[in-house]
Amino acid sequence: MKRAFFALLALALALPSTALGAEDFDPSHEWDLKPWVEIQIGPIDMSINKAVAYLFLGTIVSIVIGIVFMRVKAGRGPDRKQAVGETIYEIAQVQVAEQGLPTKAIGRWFPYVASLMIFIWVLNFISFVPLPLSDERFEIFGVELPTLAIFAATSTLSVTLALALMTFVFTHVEGIRANGAWGYFKSWVPEVPKVLLPLIVPLEILGQFMRLISLSVRLYANMLAGHLLILTVIGLMFVLGNVALAVVTVPAATLFYLFEVVIVVSIQAYIFAALSAIYIGSAIEPEH
Repeated sequence: MKRAFFALLALALALPSTALGAEDFDPSHEWDLKPWVEIQIGPIDMSINKAVAYLFLGTIVSIVIGIVFMRVKAGRGPDRKQAVGETIYEIAQVQVAEQGLPTKAIGRWFPYVASLMIFIWVLNFISFVPLPLSDERFEIFGVELPTLAIFAATSTLSVTLALALMTFVFTHVEGIRANGAWGYFKSWVPEVPKVLLPLIVPLEILGQFMRLISLSVRLYANMLAGHLLILTVIGLMFVLGNVALAVVTVPAATLFYLFEVVIVVSIQAYIFAALSAIYIGSAIEPEH
């Protein structure tokens, strides 16, 4: 099964490259989001493309995970599903919520950070599963079908920025709710000599917006780099026009693939959720 899966993976990566042609191969083309259903609301482009399709799929899979692993019938002994569900819950509560949120805020914000962790993990994971959600097409008996390919919705800045923007807004709304507007914004100003305030205050305000940028760019850059690296290594044999290079490129791409799936996928989901919990917690109790 493992050999068949990796063979399918190599084929999925190769198909878009073959469709483009060796002389036109460019991994960055994978991030050219062609609209499948055009929806234009004034200057805002709300068209459905493959990134949106991955978001829909990620939402469905996240809901299924919650239903399958988190709902346990009373009277039944623990089984594997319950063990997986408890592990996910424990990581979300102990390692994410309790590490960043004050005790009084866990009940309110645990569902958000837990959902965020699961949703981003699912988006990251399915981005390494070959799926027929590509813009490239091939024909079988005159019927056009999408090629199998890998693509990460979280490797597009608009997606990660939207996720970070939710945390950014919730952080300041909760900070104002918990401390009042004056008390919250006053907490941004450290105790320094008054002569330094004109310098410190703009830096503190800038620091708040830098959280938004760092939160979104960290996830975006890691997922983008991983996919670009895999596509570039696989595409090398098409660029050079030498299939014999598959002896080197396929194992190398497989190693990068395993590294991303085993390590990067989970770490990035955890970091995003943990930082969201820390930012919200620091807004609720600025003195900590």
